[in-house]
Amino acid sequence: MSDPQQSWRKLYPFSSHYLTTTDGGHQLHYLDEGSGRPVVMLHGNPTWSFMYRELIKAGKQAGFRCIVPDHLGCGLSDKPQDWPYHLEQHIRNLEQLLDQELQLPEMDLVLHDWGGGIGMGYATRHPEKIRRIILMNTAAFLSKDCPKRIHLARCPWLGACLVRGLNAFVELALRMAPASKLPENVKNGYRFPYQNWKDRIATQRFVQDIPLKRKHPSWQTLAEIEQRLPLLKERKILLCWGEQDFCFHMRFFRRWKEEFFPQAESRSFPDASHYLLEDKPKEIIPILLNFLKENGTSTPPPATGNS
Repeated sequence: MSDPQQSWRKLYPFSSHYLTTTDGGHQLHYLDEGSGRPVVMLHGNPTWSFMYRELIKAGKQAGFRCIVPDHLGCGLSDKPQDWPYHLEQHIRNLEQLLDQELQLPEMDLVLHDWGGGIGMGYATRHPEKIRRIILMNTAAFLSKDCPKRIHLARCPWLGACLVRGLNAFVELALRMAPASKLPENVKNGYRFPYQNWKDRIATQRFVQDIPLKRKHPSWQTLAEIEQRLPLLKERKILLCWGEQDFCFHMRFFRRWKEEFFPQAESRSFPDASHYLLEDKPKEIIPILLNFLKENGTSTPPPATGNS
C-alpha cells in the first residue's frame, strides 16, 4: 500500500546531488537538471527546491541547465543543530557550490523569499558572472517592514514552541502563502523535510536572522549587499510579483523598481500571493522562460566585484 505522505515524490522526479561544505563538513543537497545555460534557482523559508519543480521541468525542455540547491537546514540538506544559520554562511555555501564545485563562469538567477538575500549576496560579490536576474516576492536590502506574525515567530521561547514544536510556520504558510488551496500531495511535499523539532531548525533560524537592528549579526552583511546593488544595474532584471503577499508585499516591489532597478521589467499578478509559482504556474513560467531566452547569447558587461 502506498504511503499518502509520500505522494509528492511523483512531482519531484529529479536526481539528488550532494556537496560537502567546508564550513562544518555538512551535506548540502542540490539538483542539477538539463544542459545549456545555467539557471540557478534559490528558495526561501519555509520552502525548498520542491517549490521550483515545474519550472525545472519546463526549463530543461527549454534548453537550460537548472541548478537548485536546498540551503543548509532545508529540504534534503543536512540540518545541523550547532551551525550559525546566518546570511553570510548561506552565501559562502552558495559560493562553494557555484564557484568551486560546479565552476560556473556565468549564470542566470531566479530568486524567491530568502533566496533574494542569499542570491543577491552572491551576485553583488561576483557581478561579472551574472547575466539575468528574476526577483520574485523577495528583498535584499535593509527594512523594518516586518509583519507582526513574523515577529511572533522570532521570539526565543514562544517562537521555538510554535515553529519547531508545532510546525506552525510551515503549516500556516501552506494556508496563507498561496492565494488558492494547494492539493494534498503538494502540501505533503512542502511538509516532508520538516518532520520534527530538529528538522525545523532552519525554519526558525531564518526568521531570527532577519536583521531589524544594527547589532544583529546579519545587519552588516545585508547592508553591504544593499550598497553593492548598483553593480547589477546593467543586468537584465525581471520583477515578478504576487500582489496578495502579506510579507513581501507591494511596498517591496516598489522599492526594487523605484529605488534600486528602475530599468527592470516588471509583472505583478493581482490573484497570486507569496507562493506565486503555485498560484499561477501556467501563466508565470512561460514569462520567466521567455525572459531568460531573450538575447540568449549575450554576455553581461564587465563589472568590478570581489570574486
